[in-house]
Amino acid sequence: TWQPRPYKQQVVILASFRGMVQHGLPLEIGDTVQILEKCEGTNSLSYIHLKIAHIKNKGQFETVVPTEDSVITEMTATLREWGTMWKQLYVKNEGDLFHRLWHVMNEILDLRRQVLVGHLTHDRMRDVKQHITARLDWGNEQLGLDLVPRNEFSMVDPDETSITELYRLMEHRHRKKESSVPASTHHLFVHMKSLMSSNLGEELDVFFYIYDSRESQPLSERFFVKLNKNGVPKSSEKTERHCTLFVDLGSSDLRKDVYIVVHIIRIGRMGAGEKKNTCSVQYRRPFGCAVVSIADLLTPDSKDDHLLKVYTCNTESDWNQIHDNIIKKVNSRYNLSGSNTGLSVALHLLHGDIEQLRREYMAIFTRGVSITRKLGFSDVIMPGEMRNDLYIMLDKGEFEKGGKTVARNVEITVYALDADGQILRVISAGSGEPGEDEYHSFVLYHNNSPRWAEQIKLPIPVDVFHGSHVRFEFRHCSTKDKGEKKLFGFSFVPLMQEDGRTLPDGTHELIVHKCEENTNLHDCARYLKLPYSKANLPGNSQTMKGTKESLWITSFLCSTKLTQNGDMLDLLKWRAHPERISDCLSKLKEIDGSEIVKFLQDTLDTLFGILDENSQRHSLKVFDCLVHIINLLQDSKFQHFKPVMDTYIESHFAGALSYRDLIKVLKWYMDRIIEAEHQEHIQQVLKATEYIFKYIIQSRRLFALATGGQNEEEFRCCMHELFMSIRFFLSQESKGPGPISHTKAVFLQMFPAVYGELLKLFTVREVATFVSETLGGLPSASRADCPLEAVKLHCIAKTVESQLYTNTESRCILLPVVLRLVQTHMQEQRDVVMCANILTIMLNSCQLAVIAMATVLSRVCICGLHQARANTLMIVCVCVCVFQGEFVACLLTLLKQMRDKHYQQLLQKFTSKDELRDFLLQIFTVFRILIRPEMFPKDWTVMRLVTNNVIITTVLYLSDALRKNFLNDKFDYKVWDSYFYLSVIFINQPCLQLETFSPSKRKKILEKYGDMRVMMGCEIFSMWQNLGEHKFNFIPAMIGPFLEVTLVPQPDLRNVMIPIFHDMMDWEQRRSGNFKQVEARLIDKLDSLMSEGKGDETYRELFNSILLKKIERETWRESGISLIATVTRLMERLLDYRDCMKLGEVDGKKIGCTVSLLNFYKMELNKEEMYIRYIHKLYDLHSKAQNYTEAAYTLMLYDELLEWSERPLREFLNYPMQNEWQRKEHVHLTIIQNFDRGKCWENGILLCRELADQYEAYYDYRNLSKMRMMEASLYDKIMDQQRLEPEFFRVGFYGKKFPFFLRNKEFVCRGHDYERLEAFQQRMLNEFPHAIAMQHANQPDQSIYQAEAQYLQIYAVTPVPDSQDVLQRDGVPDNIKSYYKVNHIWRFRYDRPFHKGTKDKENEFKSLWVERTTLTLVQSLPGISRWFEVEKRELVEVSPLENAIEVLENKNLQLRTLIAQCQTRQMSNINPLTMCLNGVVDAAVNGGLARYQEVQPAVAVTTRHPAPSSEMTDLLVHAHILEFGLAVHDKFVPQDMRPLHKKLVDQFHLMKSSLGIQEFPAYVRASPVHFTNGSPRIGRNSVPNILCPEGSRVVVRHSPLSYPAANRYSSSSLSSQASNEVSNITGQSESSDEVFNMQPSPSTSSLSSNHSASPNVSSSAPSSARGSPQLSEKHKHVRENSCLSPRERPCSAVFPNALDPTQRTITHPGGDTSLPRSDPNISAPDKGDTHTHTHTHVLGHKSVEWAMERRT
Repeated sequence: TWQPRPYKQQVVILASFRGMVQHGLPLEIGDTVQILEKCEGTNSLSYIHLKIAHIKNKGQFETVVPTEDSVITEMTATLREWGTMWKQLYVKNEGDLFHRLWHVMNEILDLRRQVLVGHLTHDRMRDVKQHITARLDWGNEQLGLDLVPRNEFSMVDPDETSITELYRLMEHRHRKKESSVPASTHHLFVHMKSLMSSNLGEELDVFFYIYDSRESQPLSERFFVKLNKNGVPKSSEKTERHCTLFVDLGSSDLRKDVYIVVHIIRIGRMGAGEKKNTCSVQYRRPFGCAVVSIADLLTPDSKDDHLLKVYTCNTESDWNQIHDNIIKKVNSRYNLSGSNTGLSVALHLLHGDIEQLRREYMAIFTRGVSITRKLGFSDVIMPGEMRNDLYIMLDKGEFEKGGKTVARNVEITVYALDADGQILRVISAGSGEPGEDEYHSFVLYHNNSPRWAEQIKLPIPVDVFHGSHVRFEFRHCSTKDKGEKKLFGFSFVPLMQEDGRTLPDGTHELIVHKCEENTNLHDCARYLKLPYSKANLPGNSQTMKGTKESLWITSFLCSTKLTQNGDMLDLLKWRAHPERISDCLSKLKEIDGSEIVKFLQDTLDTLFGILDENSQRHSLKVFDCLVHIINLLQDSKFQHFKPVMDTYIESHFAGALSYRDLIKVLKWYMDRIIEAEHQEHIQQVLKATEYIFKYIIQSRRLFALATGGQNEEEFRCCMHELFMSIRFFLSQESKGPGPISHTKAVFLQMFPAVYGELLKLFTVREVATFVSETLGGLPSASRADCPLEAVKLHCIAKTVESQLYTNTESRCILLPVVLRLVQTHMQEQRDVVMCANILTIMLNSCQLAVIAMATVLSRVCICGLHQARANTLMIVCVCVCVFQGEFVACLLTLLKQMRDKHYQQLLQKFTSKDELRDFLLQIFTVFRILIRPEMFPKDWTVMRLVTNNVIITTVLYLSDALRKNFLNDKFDYKVWDSYFYLSVIFINQPCLQLETFSPSKRKKILEKYGDMRVMMGCEIFSMWQNLGEHKFNFIPAMIGPFLEVTLVPQPDLRNVMIPIFHDMMDWEQRRSGNFKQVEARLIDKLDSLMSEGKGDETYRELFNSILLKKIERETWRESGISLIATVTRLMERLLDYRDCMKLGEVDGKKIGCTVSLLNFYKMELNKEEMYIRYIHKLYDLHSKAQNYTEAAYTLMLYDELLEWSERPLREFLNYPMQNEWQRKEHVHLTIIQNFDRGKCWENGILLCRELADQYEAYYDYRNLSKMRMMEASLYDKIMDQQRLEPEFFRVGFYGKKFPFFLRNKEFVCRGHDYERLEAFQQRMLNEFPHAIAMQHANQPDQSIYQAEAQYLQIYAVTPVPDSQDVLQRDGVPDNIKSYYKVNHIWRFRYDRPFHKGTKDKENEFKSLWVERTTLTLVQSLPGISRWFEVEKRELVEVSPLENAIEVLENKNLQLRTLIAQCQTRQMSNINPLTMCLNGVVDAAVNGGLARYQEVQPAVAVTTRHPAPSSEMTDLLVHAHILEFGLAVHDKFVPQDMRPLHKKLVDQFHLMKSSLGIQEFPAYVRASPVHFTNGSPRIGRNSVPNILCPEGSRVVVRHSPLSYPAANRYSSSSLSSQASNEVSNITGQSESSDEVFNMQPSPSTSSLSSNHSASPNVSSSAPSSARGSPQLSEKHKHVRENSCLSPRERPCSAVFPNALDPTQRTITHPGGDTSLPRSDPNISAPDKGDTHTHTHTHVLGHKSVEWAMERRT
């Protein structure tokens, strides 16, 4: 039984479930479902995980939200969305982002696990969540997802947050993402690793510090590391000993002239080369120095690990400035320590607060790191910071020889002693090592004027500082006397003077007192009585001043408790010198701020003590000193001491009587503001107003507490008088931005801070009255550029942020003043951003009177409209200027809060229709601006959806006002048009196109807002229906916008909007009797909209079905059906065009689709402009694909539309404004250029002539000359340049999956240069990768036509030229004939062999017929496309006899051509003739010409009439030509080919015998054998010579064609008759080597198969050998069904009546259509196809030489 669950639960699936059972729900791991009921007895808890959840938005669209941390929920949803996109990154080959995202996802999963476990501390949980959200935001940004608004770390629900707050969060996150604030504090991490050197052996001291080379002084303390003899840190296990963090570096310290300096001191013998047993005492001696610029660490390619070069001094006395010399590159003073010496360190620059670093770099701080401070205080001094560090720099010394012959080796030992003479263990050589009780300086060898520049730190406690001193002992380090260090003197310096001041900062010259016994220093009292500094010697002590021995030190105190300033001490001890109080107060302003904040509480106690005891005398000076201290805390360096002062006021301040004097002095200053000439001091007083009021209020509270509230009325009266003085000076008119205006601005800036203090003693109403009267008294007529205006608004903003505004009682007092000021600025369009901020705060604070705010906004809109009424454009400009940022959020928040009653009240305030009309136009304009994509950043989808939700809600309210006030006789077109325009833009917004979003995002939007497009579409339809007869006003204007709406891929929206077109057609039919306007506008807009990617096949079907159903009962049904059909067909073509254009490279599909659309616009729609546009699109496609001939033909379509007239033409496409003649001239020249590049020079010549005629008519002889020269150059190119003959291929596109313009149609395509059948077929399969290649040439059946697939049927076809006069005329050069063979071709044919009747096994050709198909195209090739559709198909059958005769005639033509070329010496090689003769005479397959006689009776039986007698004549002529060819061959054959020639002659005699030919009849011997190429001629119209012994001498003309060389063959003698004929023709008997420059050819079979004869019947169907896709055997046809190769077949120019086998007339052409190609780059299949596809012989193959060559 099923039991409902008592509470809602969410289930997470732990195991996948296929759901194969009845009512099963398939689920995957991680899916979530909601439990509604549970069946008792089931146990599935092991497969699921239960989670408690709560239901939001209960009902149909309820959402189940788990009751878990929102960060966990967001992580889960985000990772799911990322998972899908992450896989797509792999598919798109974005490897870098793929791997980075993978690591981030794993990191998030690990953090999620930590959060779920729940074992983290509060601070650690906060850090983890911050890290998670940072990673989520990074991933969203990288993947282009939306910006997530957050409050702290949780996502913000827009429904539970005001729009102003939402905008603020979004803006904050956007700014944080766009421009991260650079850290002001920086830290340098240093890790000392090792010193690498080849000459180590002594321990080392290494010192790091930061050095400013510009100021030549250190910026930080020193970091000290001790290295052992191997060059590695001694205490390697204690990381704090060799790692440090240089803290508190400012941004100004990260510059190029700031360096990290490393000094290395060795500890050992005096000289590095001394023997070990010379001395046992260890000395500190200079070793080396290294420097590196901090700027080098800021480069992007900077690495953490560095190997620093170590340098040594050339002169030891320069050691103190070696780092400066290295920085300044004074190479003469230092050199490299050694090529193998280097200091290995890790340097890493960190940014941010030190606490932030502790969280981000926990590993560094966990393992231990020493802190190295800056010298002095940091840029920001924090309260409670305790420092008492004395830094002493050992600068230099001057010493006497002391009776020595050489200078001393001086070492200083430093001690710090307290007042009792006890040595303090506080001396620090640097951070990283603990403090010591003494410090030894390094020793400079034999130097009486040593310069050390060594710095030590003495962190002496404050309580022992008084009476302490530092002692410096000087010893000579001898290397001879057993290394003993002998004392010879000392110096000392007290740390505090008698008056309590510490040792002043700076350089001190200390006296060196003689002392040779250590015991003399045990009693400190004895030497402390001696003078210590030469600066402090009495005037009569000349002896001490004259001594030459001195020690110079530099001291610097960094203390938060001790001072060196005497004036500060005098002020703090004012009671000891009452007469000096006035001077002490005056000098306070001159004391450094850091000294004041050290003693802040003591200083304040002093000031208020003086005020209490001497109020009449010193009140003004005390007040000024108090103002100085308060303003001192405004400095960024000391701003953190404000809480210290606040604490002092609350806890330590005791001036109960001070309020009287403070109020009196403050009022005194207020009363003198207007009269004062200098306002600077008064402005300083006003800047301190906040804390002055704090002292006043706290003093009065203390007084009231002590006295029980006495003098209350007196206090209130004084405060009222003070505010009267304030109001008086504020109310004074100021002339421009003068000093008084600045004083007012200063007060207004500080005034809001006083509210909280006043509320401690006054009621809310009283304080609100003070504020209202003060702000209300401000003058309103100020200049717009006055800075006071901005300060006013700033003060208002602070006021509405204060607690006064949140209180209902006080808000009623403040609201009129606030709204008046804000409204004034908004109406004048001044400081609108600040106004928006104020309104934002007001709306966030509470749900105030909405109608009051709405009134303000409406007045602002109307006012702005009235000001810009003359110029509509200015309205938009005003709106764009005003409605930005927070003002937009404010407006949206206000509209969201408004309800029915608010709208009613708002609309009732408009007293006239004009005002209401202006308001509606204004608000619609504002909404259009809000919808713009640039209104919000791209990833602010949340904000856009909220905005749209508010807009559609508001529009629904306002549409009622539109219907009620602007319909029927009150109809206003402009308002309705603005409404419809807004609605259309709203629906077409990118952020509402839910289809483009991920499923999860789409689901969230639908659950929260629904599909707002459908809602707006329904509203449009409703409003349209209410228009009635006013619909005429929007036809055809709204057709385009509504069409754009219907193209949105939302079925419900389309169903709502498409019927509007029926309504438009109906109303247009009523008005005009037709709907031509509707049709024209639909067609015009469809093209532009669909080219933008809108619309789909579903829309086409829906458009067609809905409108056809709507017009079923209309009287104009027929014309409506015609319109719908036209538009539907246009959609089909536009969709195909768009799909094709998505492809990358230009291919035939793009071109064919463009041609189809172009023809549709011309033929069916007659849209000339669109037709021209697509002409140029097609031209661009051809140009990109380098189809120059097709490009020229395409542009000729536009040229045909132009005339040679002076009619002016507007600027169009890429054409400038010009007259028609100029444009046609330009187009002509472009076409000629393309014909030239496409080698179609004959067409270019015609255009040159036309253009020349125009130039001649205008007497433009200059251009005429150029044009004639261009025409001549084209003639030259025709004669001189070679043109390749393209192949032609028939392509059938079958199946419903092809585009409309290709579907179930057949085309003939003009191939590219060198493109054969295999290459063409592969290209087509690449263009249509899903197509299946058909392996036969038969016409497909209906199953193929209707299949949901793509089938390609490709085979080669032969062109049938129409230019018979050129081709049949003798003497026309081959390169001219070849042009007409393949150009201007309308008809093509191909042959298919088949058997009719019983097949003869001995001679199968008796029943082998040929099915000849002729294809007629819609346009000739070449044309505007490389392929055209087949318009007509004709089919005839050719008998075996007719086919054999055709082959025989073609072979005769080929033989004549080769013989003529050989005779005229146009052949460089005789091999082609040799191979042709060999293929005919020596037919090794199927019996040769003997089969000819067998075919005749068979044909007679089949055709039922005897064979004509002319066939025997053709056979005799053929034999005669063979004999003559052998005679020519005998004349020119080389010697090594004579054996082959002899064999050919013998075979020829056998063939004659087999045919029964004894001697040729006279009529055969007299038959002409025409020269087909380069024939001899006497004149232009000469007739070719007859090949006979009596022929005249031949004039040699070389053909432009050249033939590939063939192998040489020998020749035997010919019959005497043939030999004589050849001799008579050639007229000479030179050897063959003299006639031909014979070269051996690498190929022989290729010429035999490809160039010996023109095969007539051959298979051209695709096969596996050509790289076609293989089909199963049942789809393959036998040889009889294979298609014939067309390239070498006789064409219709040779056999014009070949289609009629019963009435065939054979005409001999002037040229052979099967001439061998002269291109040496013939593809391999052409040269190697002989044994696979052909048998090389005449009439002796399976039939008469068909399939001899299967050209590709």
